[in-house]
Amino acid sequence: MDRSNHDSELEFPRDFRCPISMEIMSDPVIISTGVTYERKNIQKWFFSYKRTTCPATMQNIENFDITPNHTLKRLIMAWHNSHSPSSSSSSTSPSFSPLSSLKRDEMVSLLKTLNSTPFKVSSLKKLKEIVEVGDEMKHEFMLLGGVEVVFQLIIQILAESADFLVFRACEEALAVLQHFPILQESDGKVIKLFSKPEFMKSMVVILQRGSKEARVYAMSILKKLASSDFNWNVILNDQGVGMFKSILELASDEISTRVSSSTLQILIKILDSSKESRLKAIEAGAMCTLIELLPESNRSKSEKILLIIKLLCECANGKVAFIEHGLGICVVSSKLFNVSEIASKICVQIFLLIGSFHDPKVLEDMLIFGVVKKLVILMHMSGPSSTKNKMVDMFKKHSYLWSRYPCFPSELKEYCV
Repeated sequence: MDRSNHDSELEFPRDFRCPISMEIMSDPVIISTGVTYERKNIQKWFFSYKRTTCPATMQNIENFDITPNHTLKRLIMAWHNSHSPSSSSSSTSPSFSPLSSLKRDEMVSLLKTLNSTPFKVSSLKKLKEIVEVGDEMKHEFMLLGGVEVVFQLIIQILAESADFLVFRACEEALAVLQHFPILQESDGKVIKLFSKPEFMKSMVVILQRGSKEARVYAMSILKKLASSDFNWNVILNDQGVGMFKSILELASDEISTRVSSSTLQILIKILDSSKESRLKAIEAGAMCTLIELLPESNRSKSEKILLIIKLLCECANGKVAFIEHGLGICVVSSKLFNVSEIASKICVQIFLLIGSFHDPKVLEDMLIFGVVKKLVILMHMSGPSSTKNKMVDMFKKHSYLWSRYPCFPSELKEYCV
């Protein structure tokens, strides 16, 4: 039969793949149930993992003998030879290299069997390897409906019957999806799927209960969404507080600076989108977490944390949370002049927001922890600006109280009324 008339599945026979690894076998062996596996995989199953069942059929096994499958090995070798670069060009699509054609055929087979195979994790790992080859494979994956297939696996985590294997499959599915672009899409297919409530619920579950790698995959997807015109209300209306708690936990990650920094950048994007997002973050305890992270943070991280604190303080609830922490004024004051020009500007904006409160304890802390003195220095250093005018207004408004303290800067006496 002319091989060019074969469909994709015949081009890459399913029987040539090991049911455990989903890869083409090089040393196929038969076990007592009649199923063929790659020798090293089934030996690991029996002797390393101490399993007493057939991986494909789950039948109990008493005889652990393995027998070489010479016939299948010859067939696989013949198939390899017929699909080598030196074989007839009719077997390869003119738009693909021989290697790409094989990868595409393998992708087709994996996607067709993904929902039915008991080895979803292995299949997804193989799919991840294929899409990592390059943009050509990512494009083919999308054309073949791979994104939709993997999406259906991810949302299975929401089912009440979801077990450990379903959870692991969901984690590996995210590992595949995080490779796909969003901003470069022409039809918006990926972002439409990501916008579905069930997908976002699944993401929150992974952020709360997933492995560290899976949470990083989830954050990678959220980072891409943050760079697009994504409507965050999709999550906030249903998963807001839970999502923020999970993101804040990653922001506190002391092991991976990269993960922590990316998480803070995502928070800035989300909080900048609406007042509702800030209220949800405050409810999730964001202010407390951020104030406690700030003292030991480096320049880049400090700037991000200060910007988030400033965004939260633009809400009345955020100001209250900042003041109630007790150390907020002290910690932010320590960053003024000691991090960067950007950080200092944000610190001033925070204190102008906090200074709008007429709470004597707040004003006293601003004086005691050196905020007032630093603002005076900054005011004399800077030229005319709206920020400087706001500082002058604040000094005039509160100098009557500050002037009662011995540490009251003499430069401010002119503002006393």
